[in-house]
Parts: sequence; C-alpha cells; structure tokens
Amino acid sequence: MNNPIFTDLIPGASHWSLVVPAGHSLTLTDLEGGANVSMLFYNPQNLLERYNAPDSLKCQHTFKLTTGNCLYSDMGRIFCSIVRDDTQWIDTVGGVANKNKVAAKWGARDYQTDRNAWLQNGYDSLLVEVAKYGLGKRDLAANLNLFSKTFTDDEGNLAFAEGHSKAGDTIELRFEMDTLVVFTTCPHPMNPAVEYPNRPVEVSLSKAAPLSADDSCLNHRPENARGFENNQRYLAMPNVCSH
Repeated sequence: MNNPIFTDLIPGASHWSLVVPAGHSLTLTDLEGGANVSMLFYNPQNLLERYNAPDSLKCQHTFKLTTGNCLYSDMGRIFCSIVRDDTQWIDTVGGVANKNKVAAKWGARDYQTDRNAWLQNGYDSLLVEVAKYGLGKRDLAANLNLFSKTFTDDEGNLAFAEGHSKAGDTIELRFEMDTLVVFTTCPHPMNPAVEYPNRPVEVSLSKAAPLSADDSCLNHRPENARGFENNQRYLAMPNVCSH
C-alpha cells in the first residue's frame, strides 16, 4: 500500500461512508479478529447505479469473492477490484441483521437507554448512512460482508465460519471509477457469538498504482476485460484491455 492519504478507526456497531475517487485504494484491516464489514457501492454521479451481487458472481463463475475478483454495478461496469484479501473468502449472500434478529440473539437495547452500549443492527445502520444521500429502503441492494465467510455444509445448509478473520487481516479494494462506499461494522446476522461482537476496523485511503494490461483482476475472467472496457467507454479513459 502507498502512503495513506488518511487513516481512521471505525468502531464496531458503527456506520460510515465516503466517495472514493477512481485510481485510489481503500484498505480495511480487522484489528482484533472476528470483524464484519457490510458494504454497498453506488455511483455518486448517478445513485440509481449500484452494486449488483448476482452479476458479480455469475460473470466470474463464483460463490465467494476474493483477490482477483471485481465488483460490478448493475450497468456492467466495475466499481472496484479486490487486489488483496488475507481472508481468502468474502461473504456475498449473508445479508445484514435487522433489529428483531439482533434482539433475539443478543437482547434488546436502545440508544435512549444504553447510549453507546446499545446493540445496533446492520439494516438500520445502512439505512441511516444512505439517508445522507437521499436514499432509502428500496436502495439497499444485496451487500458484501468483508471478513466473514458463509459456506454450505455436507447437507447443503448455509453455515457461518467462526474465527474466519484473524487480527491483522487486511482487504484492499482498488477503485476503477468514482464510487460512493457505504458500510457498517455491525455483526454478521449468522454470527453465533454469545456476546454481541463489537469489533473495530481500520480504514485507509491511498493512491493506487495505474491499471496495467497484465493486471490480475483484469485478466481473472474474460468477462472482467469487458467490464473494464465498459468503464473505459464510460470514463473516456485509455484502453488497457486489448492485448
């Protein structure tokens, strides 16, 4: 990672957002182990364009996301590329917990009574953050869960991998177009922890190296080259996709 433009500590059970310019990387680090970051992407110039989970999975022939994968918009463009993933598996199907689920798992608390010790849920946390941009419930698409892993067991049931992310594990996203990034550090809805897991994450923004013709994300799947070409046409950038 290049020298960061800024670094910030995001506490557990919090929400945050920023517009990441094209050509920059957002690096997230699990400081204690067991973190979860539920994340969504939008085009800040056209908020109707947002992250599309089904297209990101099917065009790359995968159920999980990790290093080498790209994250697509619903316009066939690439918001960002995963250039580092120490966990080797980013959950794409778990979603976020709502208020009732959190209350059932860890008890009911509210901010008026418990202040910062209350138990925030991912759904409301994302709603609060997207509201800053005039968005609402209908704008919450299927999200990513960084630092978390869900998988199918031998019977075909969806299961949660405990202890998946370790202290110091890092995920770096390189942004290929200007992107509004919205996320929450609330726990994964399938986390079986007895106590509400309140895990902080460090985030850093830095300048990324220019995209090259031999880039591993560009060449991970033939479909990715077409996604980068869509970006090139949209942004009127030099074409690095031809060989």
